[in-house]
Amino acid sequence: MDSKRKWNGKYKERLLKSEESSPNVRLQELSSYLIGGTALDLACGLGGNSMFLANLGYQVEAVDISDVAIEYLQLQSEKKQLTIQPRMADLTDWQSLGLVEESFDLILITYYLDRSIFPLLKTVLKENGYFFMETFYLSPKNEQIVSDQFKLKPNELLEVFGSWKILYYEENELEGRQTIFCRK
Repeated sequence: MDSKRKWNGKYKERLLKSEESSPNVRLQELSSYLIGGTALDLACGLGGNSMFLANLGYQVEAVDISDVAIEYLQLQSEKKQLTIQPRMADLTDWQSLGLVEESFDLILITYYLDRSIFPLLKTVLKENGYFFMETFYLSPKNEQIVSDQFKLKPNELLEVFGSWKILYYEENELEGRQTIFCRK
């Protein structure tokens, strides 16, 4: 099964169950840093983080491979009059995104991992811009169904973004997730 079909199926199932898309808890806790501007939400899913950021005054570009998710987010952003530009794209084809250097005040990624994009993210984030990422990691205390290739190694985000100012970092072994919030 290809990625688009897989994610379309997951999002259709969530929508049929009337599951609300809510923002990431740690992102909400860090909201005092989030003062508006331009944001890029990669692998945005049903848009919980995008809608949260738009309500904080961000102009959000939300990208996902699922047309089901993008159509839902488009409807929600129109209904709620939010400044979100949902866009369907295969995140493995970064050139097709047409991202411009230093064009975002905030970039976020939750539960998506493609290490090859880290250099690109570093160029499209504005100086003093913020980066938030949370995803699975190889925790000795948590066995997720996710393939190890999509899990971070211990301290991996610290190693990749360690030259930036780290404002929040956590490796939660019980939940098997790694979270970073930093400023370029």
